This record gives sequence, C-alpha cells and structure tokens, in this order.
Amino acid sequence: MADRLPLDLDPPVRQIRALLLGVADSDLTAPTPCPGWPVAALLDHLMGLSFAFTQAARKRTEAPGTDGPPPQPSADHLSPHWRSRLPVLLEELSTAWRDPAAWTGTAQAGGVTLPATAMGIVAVDELVMHGWDLARATGQDYAVDPRTLEVLVEFLGQGPPEGTPGMFGPVIPVDSEETLLHQAVGLAGRDPSWRPPRTRNVPSANLRHP
Repeated sequence: MADRLPLDLDPPVRQIRALLLGVADSDLTAPTPCPGWPVAALLDHLMGLSFAFTQAARKRTEAPGTDGPPPQPSADHLSPHWRSRLPVLLEELSTAWRDPAAWTGTAQAGGVTLPATAMGIVAVDELVMHGWDLARATGQDYAVDPRTLEVLVEFLGQGPPEGTPGMFGPVIPVDSEETLLHQAVGLAGRDPSWRPPRTRNVPSANLRHP
C-alpha cells in the first residue's frame, strides 16, 4: 500500500528508531545542530511531533499538539521513559500515515491547517531533518532514500530564503553538486558541515612536568 501513497514514513521512522539505540545517557546533554537544543530537548521534540502528526493523520483537530503551537522542547520535559515510549510513538506515526485517508482533505498540527499531502511531507521532513540532527549530535551514520530526498528538496525549495519562523532557519546555500541530503539540510536552514564541538583536553593540575 505504501508505494501508492505520496510518501512512505516507514524508512525515516526505522532510521530514527535505530539511532535511538546508539544514544547513551551521556549524550543527552550534548549539543545538536538545533541552536539551544541538547539531545534531550531534541528527543522531547521528537516525542511531541510524533504524537501531533499522528493525530493530524487521524484528522483529530482538538488533540494536544494539533490545535495550537507545541510547547518549546525542553530537556527538563523529556519523559524518563523515552527509550520505551518514543519508539512506540514513532511506530504509531508511521502506521497512521499508511492509511490513504490520511493524505486526503486537510490536516492540522501545531495550530496550522494544510492540505493533507503537504502535512504528510512536513511530517517526513521533520523526521528526516531531526534524524540527521540526532545522528550528527551522537556521531552516527545517516542516509536517506534518494526518492524521499527529491520530494523534500522540491518542497523545501519552495520556501522563502529567509526561512519560516518556528519551522526553518534561513537557507544555507549549498553547491548543486552536493548530495541531495546536504541540499535538503541546507534548504532547511542547517549547516551540512556541522559537527559537535570538540572537548579540549585540559591537563590535570596534579600532573608533574619535567
């Protein structure tokens, strides 16, 4: 059924679920490509968006996260049970968008109503971009199906170069010969070359020097 739908959410969901296995507790305070968000805040955001876009697919307009702007992601709000709960939320998200009815009419999330097809693309974009964020922050490999990236590059390319507040930062120019993933990342306002800052090794005061 998925090949008859505009996009398949299963691959990005599987990727994020795999990435979660590589997140150590010590990673939760690490920075991410999202300014001001440590890994814990990013995970909190993934939990919120998974629930909200699931309700959007089901056409539920009064559920938390659909009828108004979502709360600001916060490390303090991350559920202590995120390791077990987030994979379930992601699977529910993927399942909801497998229903052809999810892609018809309109859908609402974050207080915004869009054509359902556009909302589904936004959901995929959120998964792909935040999957990239998580992979970069935790030093894991990341790849995306080229067919999905082609859709995202076209979709993101329609946005204003100054970005969309609350969604995308200003576009970061990327050479057209770069990979589709890097093109999509740049269009979403991220620096494709972002890496976590290196921790400086400071010699211990107790070390003796000749």
